[in-house]
Amino acid sequence: MHVVATAGHVDHGKSTLVKALTGADPDRLAEEQRRGLTIELGYCWTSWPGVGEVAFVDVPGHERFLTTMLAGVGPVPAALFVVAADDPWMPQAAEHLAALDALGVRHAVVAVTRADLADPGPAAARAAAEVARTGLVGAPVVAVSGHTGEGLDDLRAALATTVAALPDPDPDADVRLWVDRRFTVRGAGTVVTGTLPAGTVRVGDTLALGDTPLRVRGVQALGRDREAVSGVARVALNVTGRIDDLARGRVLVTPGAWHHTSVVDVRITGSDRPPVSPVLHVGAADVGVRCRPLGDDLVRLTLDRPLPLRIGDRALLRDPGRRMIWRADVLDPDPPRLRRRGAAARRARRLAGADGTPHLADELGRRGLLHQDRLRQLGIPRQEGDHLVVGPWLVAPAFAKAVADRLPALVEEHARAHPLDPAVPLTVLASQLRLPAPDLVRALVRPPLRVVGGRVVGPGADVLPSDVRKAVDAVRRDLLAAPFVAPTADRLRELGLDDRALGAAHRSGQLWRVAPGIVLLPDAGDAAVARLRELEQPFTTSAARERLQTTRRVVLPLLDQLDRAGRTRRLADDRREVAR
Repeated sequence: MHVVATAGHVDHGKSTLVKALTGADPDRLAEEQRRGLTIELGYCWTSWPGVGEVAFVDVPGHERFLTTMLAGVGPVPAALFVVAADDPWMPQAAEHLAALDALGVRHAVVAVTRADLADPGPAAARAAAEVARTGLVGAPVVAVSGHTGEGLDDLRAALATTVAALPDPDPDADVRLWVDRRFTVRGAGTVVTGTLPAGTVRVGDTLALGDTPLRVRGVQALGRDREAVSGVARVALNVTGRIDDLARGRVLVTPGAWHHTSVVDVRITGSDRPPVSPVLHVGAADVGVRCRPLGDDLVRLTLDRPLPLRIGDRALLRDPGRRMIWRADVLDPDPPRLRRRGAAARRARRLAGADGTPHLADELGRRGLLHQDRLRQLGIPRQEGDHLVVGPWLVAPAFAKAVADRLPALVEEHARAHPLDPAVPLTVLASQLRLPAPDLVRALVRPPLRVVGGRVVGPGADVLPSDVRKAVDAVRRDLLAAPFVAPTADRLRELGLDDRALGAAHRSGQLWRVAPGIVLLPDAGDAAVARLRELEQPFTTSAARERLQTTRRVVLPLLDQLDRAGRTRRLADDRREVAR
C-alpha cells in the first residue's frame, strides 16, 4: 500500500481532487459537507493498475486547523501539494510547504487545480519556484481540473511514479503507530486509526500505550478486515484494555522497544530562534515544550508529556503566535542532565558532529556505556568495533580506560581507611564510580589489582598491620604445637584479635577461620582429612574428636566445613566417611 497526504491552502480544491482520483468524498462530516470546508482528517483510497493500493489522507487547509493538518502529514512519506490556478500564492500554502520540508517529506507531486478557470502557467511557475527552495525540489508540477477531469491521467501517472520511488519499509521493524483518530463502533468497541510507517500489526498482538498494554482485537486496512498489515499503510485497529488516555496524538508501540522521553536534544533549522515555549509536532502528536539553547543551532527540549523518540527522528517546532516553524532533528532522546555551570556549552561541543544518524561508536563515545536494550530503544544499530562487551553492556574504550585508571586510587584510599579489611567490594566501587552493575568493575580491573571473592584487592593487601601480625604469629605457634586446639575466646582477647582482625588474617592466608571465633592453620583441612582417613569408615563425631585431639567446639564446625567442601560425607545416621 502507498499513502499520500494532501497539503495546500484552504479552498484550493484538495478534497475535490481526492474525490476525482478515488471516487469517494473525503469530507465525511455533515458540517464539512455543508460548509465545503475540510475540518477533520479525511481518508479515501483506490487501486491503480501497476501501482496497487493508494490511500489518501486529506488534511484541512484553514490556518485554524494547522495542528490537524500536521497530525495527518506527520507520519506520511509522500504528499500531493495543491495550489489553485485562479488564486495567488497564499500564506497557508507557504506554511504547509514549509511544514512538509521541515518534516522531511521528500516525495511529492504539485497539482495546479482549477485549470479550467484560469491559465495554470503563472501558478505553476510560482509553485515550482517555491518548491525548488525546499527538500521537495524537482517535484513534478501538473495542471489539473477536478471538475472537468483535465490532467487527471497525467496526475495519476506522476503520483504513480512518485510512490514507486518510495523506499520499501521494513516489515519486521518495531511498530510505532501515531493515532490520528479514535471512535467507537457498536458491537466492536474502541477503534483507532493512523498511518503505519513500518513494521507489522497482527490480530492478537499486544501494543503499548506508554506503560499500558493494549490488545489488538481486529485489524482493518482500506475498509477490509485483515489478519496482518505491514507499513506503509493506513490501518484501523480495534483495541481493548485501559483506553482512558487513548486519543489523537497518542502512540501505540511495540512493548519494550522504544524509549519514552521527556527530554531530548535536537538540532534546529530555520530563521531566528524559537521561543521559550513552542509546540513540538512529531507524527500525529503536538506537545508543548520548554526550549533551552545549548549553543548555535542546538537546543534541549523538555516535553509536557513523554513521547517514544529515536535518534534521527524528524520533528517540527512551531510558534503559533508568529506562525513560524523550525525543523528539529533528534540527536539524543536520552541526554545527560545538565548539572553544573557551563554544562550546556560542554554539551553543545559533544553534539557538534552529530547529524541525526545513529552510529554505535559515536554514541558510545558520547555516553561511555550503553545497555543493549537501550540500543534498540534509541535506534542505534549493533555494530562491530573496539568497544568492550560486558554481559548486556557495551563500554567505550576511552570510558573503560578512565574507569580503570581511577580504580587504584579508590582501592588504596579504602585500604588506608580500613587496614584490616583492605579489599573493596565490587558493589562499593560500582557505586563510587556510578556504574550500573558490579560486573562492569570486575571487567575493568587491571593488574596489579585483582578480584578475589567479589572484592578488589591491591598490591600488599595481604600484609597485616604489625600488631596484628605479631598476634597472629603467636596463634600460629600455639597451633603448630596442637593443630586442632583452636585458641579460646580468652586467648584471642588477650592477644587483641577481634573478628575484624581474624577476618583479615583469614583473607591474607595466615589463618583459616573455620567459624566465628574459631581459627586454625591454613592447611588444617588437609591435615584433618589425612587423620580421619585412618579411622574405620564411617566414623562418629566422637571418634573424629578423639583422633584430632580437640573439642566438640572445634570438631563440629570443622566437619561441617569438610562436608561443604565435599571432602567428607555425612550419612543418614550422623556418621561420616572420607570422600574417596
